[in-house]
Amino acid sequence: LFTEPEILRTNLASVILAMTALDLGDIAAFPFLEAPDHRQIRDGLDLLRELGALATAPGERQQRLTPMGRKLAQLPLDPRLGRMVLAADDVGALGEVLVIAAALSIQDPRERPLEQQQAADQQHRRFADPTSDFAALLNLWRHLKDQQKELSGNQFRRMCKSEFLHYLRIREWQDLHSQLRQSCKDLGLVPAQTPAAADTIHQALLAGLLSHIGSLDAERRDYLGARGARFSIHPGSSLSRKPPAFVMAAELVETSRLFARVAARIDPLWVEQAAGDLLTRNYSEPRWSKRQSAVVATERVSLYGVPLVVGRTVQFGRIDPVVSRDLFIRHALVLGEWDAHHAFLRHNSALVAEVTELEERVRRRDLLTDEQTLVDFFQARIPADVVSGRHFDRWWKSTRQQVPDLLSYPRELLVDDDIDTTEDFPRTWTFGGTDLPDLPLAYAFSPGADHDGVTVEVPVTLLDRLQPEEFLRQVPGRREEIVRALIRSLPKNMRTRLAPMPETIRAVLPHLVDDVPLPETLATALTRHGGFPISANEFDLTAVPDHLRITFRVVNEQGEELGRDRDLRVLRTSLAPTVQRTLSAVTARVQRQGLTTFPQDGVEREIQEPVSDHVLTGYPALVDRGDRVDLVVLPTAQDQRVAMRAGVRRLLLLAIPNPTKPVITSLSPQTKLALGYTPYATVPIMISELIASTVDALVESSGGLPFQRLAYDTLLLAVRQNLFAETSRAAGRLSEVLAAARQVRSMLDGMTGKSLQSLVSEVGGQLEQLVHDGFLSEVGVDRLPDLVRYLKAAAQRLDKAPQDLASDQVKAQEVAAVASAVAAVRLAHPGPDAEQLRWMVEELRVSLFAQKLRTPYPVSSTRVLRAVAALS
Repeated sequence: LFTEPEILRTNLASVILAMTALDLGDIAAFPFLEAPDHRQIRDGLDLLRELGALATAPGERQQRLTPMGRKLAQLPLDPRLGRMVLAADDVGALGEVLVIAAALSIQDPRERPLEQQQAADQQHRRFADPTSDFAALLNLWRHLKDQQKELSGNQFRRMCKSEFLHYLRIREWQDLHSQLRQSCKDLGLVPAQTPAAADTIHQALLAGLLSHIGSLDAERRDYLGARGARFSIHPGSSLSRKPPAFVMAAELVETSRLFARVAARIDPLWVEQAAGDLLTRNYSEPRWSKRQSAVVATERVSLYGVPLVVGRTVQFGRIDPVVSRDLFIRHALVLGEWDAHHAFLRHNSALVAEVTELEERVRRRDLLTDEQTLVDFFQARIPADVVSGRHFDRWWKSTRQQVPDLLSYPRELLVDDDIDTTEDFPRTWTFGGTDLPDLPLAYAFSPGADHDGVTVEVPVTLLDRLQPEEFLRQVPGRREEIVRALIRSLPKNMRTRLAPMPETIRAVLPHLVDDVPLPETLATALTRHGGFPISANEFDLTAVPDHLRITFRVVNEQGEELGRDRDLRVLRTSLAPTVQRTLSAVTARVQRQGLTTFPQDGVEREIQEPVSDHVLTGYPALVDRGDRVDLVVLPTAQDQRVAMRAGVRRLLLLAIPNPTKPVITSLSPQTKLALGYTPYATVPIMISELIASTVDALVESSGGLPFQRLAYDTLLLAVRQNLFAETSRAAGRLSEVLAAARQVRSMLDGMTGKSLQSLVSEVGGQLEQLVHDGFLSEVGVDRLPDLVRYLKAAAQRLDKAPQDLASDQVKAQEVAAVASAVAAVRLAHPGPDAEQLRWMVEELRVSLFAQKLRTPYPVSSTRVLRAVAALS
């Protein structure tokens, strides 16, 4: 019988079920199964395994029927439909599934004549459900039952014809349903009294259609089915217009292509619940989850190649305990990626931080033991079944009572080297012999980063009291490195005489004095060691690597960072407004506004106010506001001197009658004529500034700035008595300056030759720097005679230069090089010392271009550059 090809084309699964139910032997013993080329046989066996009817017993290779398979053999249904019925009985949807199973066992009772397709579709659309063709069968069944109750037999026939329903197939459907109900009753399967929910019905149907599911491919606009099959929903289905993401189909029929007939939308989770061992689960990216305190992985679930779940995060401990345990130990216990409150974790974290900070200080990355050693430490102490935070807490709760230090790192486990950094790499910067408090230090080993090296935390109230030279010496542990860098910055002829460098460094280190700036004390030590003179100016501080230069981090009282830089002067400039606001807030008791006379109790030279853990030092000064002065506390003594000078001048001018008109009236006609060549807007404005400069000169000649009321009153008396006479005398000197400037300008205007343009441009620039709007405030009346000499030197140069332009150009280049260096240092280090360098350049011009005018002191390019180096 089984050798007949016609039989092989029947439902092999049903045949196998029938034979095994009759106990004809084990499936593997059937002769026809020895023909491996029969695809129908393989498909039948696969279907039985899908439905749970076939299984291999543990320890055996033969396939036997399962209890589910024997139940299926007793139902007069296709195995797929039978599996639906058995699943429906389990979930309380037997009544509905019997109707659907009977409908799927016969030809569709709905007719669609070719010439009346539109009318038929309109009639059938009443029963359609947009999510399920199975639900449409149930709707049709209920409609037919209702109509049979209301109509006679003939009327029911006519109704079926008018609604394009096949009467005989409907009778067949009803008869088959009755038979199935009886068969189920014989097996003890009884329909529930209450109607089942739609999802429950479809989950029962899915039990028999696991290989008839599909996942929508939006790009190809079709479905990926089991074992790589691709199908589309049949156009006659109510789901074809709006295809759902996942579907199941009662059958897959191949015509022009593979179509799914009688389909329904499903939830992929239903498939996962129903498929059981048929599912394929893949796991990737196992990782530690701090939020879940466990190792998780990304799960992908598929059935026969149809992806059901993609990218779901699941706990990995039950899947691979070995990998989970290793990741838990590595991330939670070693790397500290776990929000737990165990004492040993705090101990271990503090010890690791201590060793890490030690590495930052000594600039090494080999002190802290490697990660695997720490993992092995825990591996040897924690049981194999501890794979997550929950498992660990349960185990540790009892273990810590017996061995509390079991999981605490011993120090020798983390670091082998016995390094003491207390003295070489201190935690604070200490100022010797001053009232400045110790400042916190931080260390970083991050080459190329802004914070690499040593960082000192500076309260904003101390910013202006720190001296950059103090921090050149670095911390003791970096002293050898910075000495090496400074020696390497020396000119080559000096470096070669100090070789070998290691021996030189070892020799000079003990002789460096902390109280002396490093360049000076190093130059002294090297001079003594090398036997030849070395000046501090020979070192190139710009050649020192960034990590050997202290970084200054300025903070406010709350510890918030206000600025960070390796150049203290840059921070002072950028944070000057912040410093002033802080000072004003702390020293509000001292400040006054709107003063028109000197304070009766005087002006304190220095005040000190406690701020946090240190004492704030401020410098009160009278600040000029035009028609009044304010008493303000400034951050530095230099700021105090500059502001106090203008403030005292303003009070003096407010206390005496304005002498501008009397001074102008007293001038001789020649002087008035000379003053007419003024760079100011008007002569009175120039005279007012001349008077102010004369007041400054009288203050200096009378003993300097007053801080007490008595000293101010004495100064006021001297100014009243001498201001008119001194201003008149200064006006005469000013007229000489303006006359000399007019002569130089006249000579420049007469030089029109192309070869003289460079000379004209340079001297014109010099004239503009010396005589311009506001120059009297810059130079003061005492320097007016010097301005006359500088201008006369410029005139002599213009007179002689055309006869020897080459010689003049050489001297001009020498002056230009020196002037450039002076301009740079004046910008970086503003103050009286820098201003003195400016006048040294003018004296250099006199010595080079008009030697007969003489200079008040010896001057040369070398002397000026040496002064520049000393200031910088």
